[in-house]
Amino acid sequence: MSARLRKLIDDLAESFWLLPALLVAFGVISAWALVGVDRDGIVPDWAEGWLYNGGATGARTLLGAVASSTISVAGTVFSITIAALSLAAGQMGPRLLRNFTRDRGNQVTLGIFLGTFCYALVVLRSVRMPDEGAFIPHLAVSVGIALAFVCVATLVYFVGHMSGRINVDTVIGLVSEDVHNVMRTLATDDRQPAPPPPAFWHGAEPVEDERRGYLQQLDEDGLAEWACKHHTAIRMLVRPGDYVFPGAPIAMIKPLRDGATEAIRNATALSPQHTSSTDLLFAVRRLVEVGVRALSPGINDPHTAISVLDRLGSALCEMKPLRLQTGVSIRDDHTVLVVPHVCYDELVDAMFHMIRQNAAGKPSILIRMIEVMTSVVSCERDPDRMEAVRKHADLVMRDAERDVGSPSDLSDIRARHRAFVDMIAEGPAGRLEMA
Repeated sequence: MSARLRKLIDDLAESFWLLPALLVAFGVISAWALVGVDRDGIVPDWAEGWLYNGGATGARTLLGAVASSTISVAGTVFSITIAALSLAAGQMGPRLLRNFTRDRGNQVTLGIFLGTFCYALVVLRSVRMPDEGAFIPHLAVSVGIALAFVCVATLVYFVGHMSGRINVDTVIGLVSEDVHNVMRTLATDDRQPAPPPPAFWHGAEPVEDERRGYLQQLDEDGLAEWACKHHTAIRMLVRPGDYVFPGAPIAMIKPLRDGATEAIRNATALSPQHTSSTDLLFAVRRLVEVGVRALSPGINDPHTAISVLDRLGSALCEMKPLRLQTGVSIRDDHTVLVVPHVCYDELVDAMFHMIRQNAAGKPSILIRMIEVMTSVVSCERDPDRMEAVRKHADLVMRDAERDVGSPSDLSDIRARHRAFVDMIAEGPAGRLEMA
């Protein structure tokens, strides 16, 4: 599947309007179909006792009430959604707005109200008074009444749904689930080939790109097949999530082949906005942003920052059996494509640097950071990964010695750091010996 097609599918999946539009179309088509059933007189006899049996005036009144009330409530629903978006933007960061706009509950609620409104209008236009050639679509009117009750139930659901969605713990859970999903997509259980040495690319030619925007999709398989077919090797200089600057080299190729620029352009899709569907670091930064904002003087909510740290530690523990992709594509025993991918050190840096920098002088956050890192190294025993985590634990300790004035708080942080060092040296068994 090409990068542009995948980008289109991602854009449609995350758009706010698609599901409501489909429900509106379904409402209109259903109204036409049910009116046609009434007109053809193929309603079963056993069902007639359950259908609307009033006159044309009553049918018009009922349908008019359903249409007017649903469109009014739809406006209220939209206003509540906008208020929730404003609250989320101010408290948790504007990059989290996508969690609300792509929320299926919000989309279904708005779609049901708008679909019912359109359904009632289409059925209403088919009702005829006796002087107009009497016609009352009993089945369609009955379904319209049923849809009114569905709207009442949907409104009750929506109020409870939104009150839960704006809860900061719920938001943190949703964003952390995005981190886990992207991580599982980009990680693998298999051993990855190592990239070729830098000398391999001596004499490579740059490939420039005049576009601008964030690289959202990259068709690695397609580009690797093109490079194999033309007996060349390509090294991308950007990865999904990176910004492509107009006129800057986007890749290096050795040897240069005709059509390379067009092949790279066809294998990449850019977007003016950053997305987390293929960018693990951006997904992590969205979660970190919640914690950083919680540490700001205007909000001052350390419990939220601690919850973010717990989720970050959970992601690192889940990473234990997984290997991050190296981005090396091999065809016929030759390296044909190398794409820069996230390494473990970068991932840990993105998780802890900003929170540590904004937690200066906050012992509760510094203590929790070291505790989370201790839990990570208790399950992650790879020496290189443990060293990456230890770097941040040492940074936390140095920041505490510089910024924490209370001797008691500083003693607590030192005790946590000693426990972290012991965990690296002895593993979980060290705790049993200490006990």
